[in-house]
Amino acid sequence: MPAHPDQPTYWTTLDSPIDSLLLVGDDSGLRSLWMAPHTPPTGARYDPAALADVAAQLAEYFAGERLAFDLPLAPAGTPFQLKVWMALRDIPYGRTTTYGELAAEIGQPTASRAVGLANGRNPLAVIVPCHRVIGRDGTLTGFGGGLDRKRWLLEHESRVLAGRTGEPVAAALW
Repeated sequence: MPAHPDQPTYWTTLDSPIDSLLLVGDDSGLRSLWMAPHTPPTGARYDPAALADVAAQLAEYFAGERLAFDLPLAPAGTPFQLKVWMALRDIPYGRTTTYGELAAEIGQPTASRAVGLANGRNPLAVIVPCHRVIGRDGTLTGFGGGLDRKRWLLEHESRVLAGRTGEPVAAALW
């Protein structure tokens, strides 16, 4: 749900293995997570304490201790974008899907291009795992944070799962 425009907005940064992350939220939840380079929104107040739970869960994710996020999220988007972003949250940790499969999942099997556009506008990278969407042929495709970061995130999740099960996790062609 989008926040009320009168709510104060907070921001902080978090160092991570994929670069500095900019976290932006308000009393309704996390509004965005951006990879460098990004600047805080005008009028937002620097307040690491307001986003401490987000930072802690991300640190656990990057340490391989967290497979799912439990945070209030408040991204702003169109109804279609919100539907796609909700579906992204259902992609299991360490697994991938394609734009076409995601389109079918939301009941619009011919909308893979629109799903790709919504995926590209995801304001909550990592937490809403748009990095888990790959091309139909199994190759890495566009990612707002760059393909190197997308590759790192997918390989990180694969390593974590392999460490938990003791067996290598089958990877896509990436």
